Amino acid sequence: MTTQLTERLQESLEVVRKRTKSKPRVGIILGSGLGPFADGLEDRVAIPTAEIPHYPRSTVEGHAGRFVFGKVAGKEILALQGRVHAYEGYALQKVTYGVHLMAELGIETLIVTNAAGGINPNFVPGDLMVIVDHINLMFDNPLFGPNEERLGPRFPDMSEPYNRELIALAEQVGLEFGIKLQKGVLGALKGPTYETAAEIRMMRWFGADAGTMSTVPEVITAVYRGLKVLGISCITNLATGLSATKLSHEEVTEVAELVKERFSKLITEIIRRVP
Repeated sequence: MTTQLTERLQESLEVVRKRTKSKPRVGIILGSGLGPFADGLEDRVAIPTAEIPHYPRSTVEGHAGRFVFGKVAGKEILALQGRVHAYEGYALQKVTYGVHLMAELGIETLIVTNAAGGINPNFVPGDLMVIVDHINLMFDNPLFGPNEERLGPRFPDMSEPYNRELIALAEQVGLEFGIKLQKGVLGALKGPTYETAAEIRMMRWFGADAGTMSTVPEVITAVYRGLKVLGISCITNLATGLSATKLSHEEVTEVAELVKERFSKLITEIIRRVP
């Protein structure tokens, strides 16, 4: 059975293939304030997602909306510079369209990054957290609807959404380069409001160490497509009830700017060592 999604992906793929012959096996989704990593790629070919048929438009500051092909440490990669979110009005099937397209382009390993609010009291703004698991509090799933077996199984196993070997690799790189890494569980809500203090207490009771408005739908889709996933959160603020100040997107992007050197060093070395 050919689905509407398959047909749309094929049309998108044809447009991208006309712009580049690159065949990367590693992809990275860059979260709020982390987009500059893609600007440092060698042999860059940037394709605005607005020029890719069926691709949803990014409307959030700090999310440029570009597929950037290039090289890191001599290895071809594809960076998604700016994701789309459910709070922009998109169904999760649209939110995850970029992951599907990455899989169609041959990506085998996906690194997902985001800005997140720290819920674990041991976290401070500027920390980098390796995601070991997640809690989907969006009360939605990008795999709702008809399934095409060519893309993935009807009932994907989620016992290891974040690849253990990649987590170990990130920890090893952090140790060697003196980059402190936290580890934790990511909780995801749709937003766009920041969580209330009561919601943060609930998330902490559930076992979340950080909260975000993205990432989890992408990881679900990546696992469905058979990709190996590594997740890294930049803790840009303390969550509501833990912070003495009111939360703002400006604070998120400012802290992300401060950690970009550590982030870039970490991601570059991880990519260098990905099998």
